[in-house]
Amino acid sequence: MILHALLRDPRRIVDLSMEDWDAAIPQARVSGLLSRLGALAVAQSGYAALPDRPRRHMEAARLVAAKHRRDVQFELDRIRDLLSSTLGTLVLLKGAAYVAADLPPAEGRVFNDIDILVREEQLEAVESILHLAGWRMGSIDPYDDRYYRRWMHQIPPMTHGGRQTTIDVHHSLIPRTARIGTVTAAQLMQHAREIPARPGFATLSPEDMVLHSATHLFNEGEFGRGLRDLGDIDLLLRHFHDHPDFWTRLLDRAQELRLTRPLFYALSQITRIMGTPLPTKAFDAVRHFAPTAPTLLVMDWALARALNPPHKSCREPFSGLALWFLYVRAHYLRMPVHLLVPHLIRKAFMRD
Repeated sequence: MILHALLRDPRRIVDLSMEDWDAAIPQARVSGLLSRLGALAVAQSGYAALPDRPRRHMEAARLVAAKHRRDVQFELDRIRDLLSSTLGTLVLLKGAAYVAADLPPAEGRVFNDIDILVREEQLEAVESILHLAGWRMGSIDPYDDRYYRRWMHQIPPMTHGGRQTTIDVHHSLIPRTARIGTVTAAQLMQHAREIPARPGFATLSPEDMVLHSATHLFNEGEFGRGLRDLGDIDLLLRHFHDHPDFWTRLLDRAQELRLTRPLFYALSQITRIMGTPLPTKAFDAVRHFAPTAPTLLVMDWALARALNPPHKSCREPFSGLALWFLYVRAHYLRMPVHLLVPHLIRKAFMRD
């Protein structure tokens, strides 16, 4: 697959034929990776000699991503002004954290929501403040509202009435009813790191950022931007690779938070697709977190299809079945069967 090959070895970009570009550009666009592909292309010595058409596509995507980054920074300042007196330092998650801390995954990344982390006892106050400042949950079914508040790890998303930006307020990384247990905001905030260049903001610790991204990708069952999210993990690991004791802390933290399985899937898939360099000792240790052989066989089969770009040129036999299996698995991990079955039945009737 051409996009996989370029993410694994960006030097190949300068050797692509027009036929290759005709495949790579649509694959990157639907994966949310066109601006990141543009950044990789610019870093190559032969960028100026690339064909004009693909270069224009990538430059346009990079312009959009640059504007998005400025908009996010503006919005973060507005949110800080609103919530700092209640929360103190504002802990950011995923894309917003990458932008605020200027981490490698921020390069060319476009995302829909600004994610923040608050303690559960602060949820009501934060929601009230946002509501008074013009943030609304919009039209939401009462069942869905109860579902978020009773079982999920966040309240329903809130959108600003004027700027149309969306904020997700989290109190955990995983749902309350998840089979793997709970990860509270307090556990994460204990190790959060303030951002020196952006006073009033913090990110999760390096190891918690990796574990959050891995858990979101491999436990949520949403793979429309799966390759982009896997790329985030690759870039985070390359960035933190040489930090003292990073790998030891990552493995220890995964066991402490009971997030060893998504870490195993993350490391096995990034080495398969992107060739991410991992210390032999760390990868040998993470193999102990693997599932049983039959489960691993099924998961490897499903993930090999789900982590392809969601483009018709990348569909393999039974790709739909693989995505359906991962969707059902995500719901199984999210809540026990006695809650899951009525929930899925209700959702099916509501769709009809």
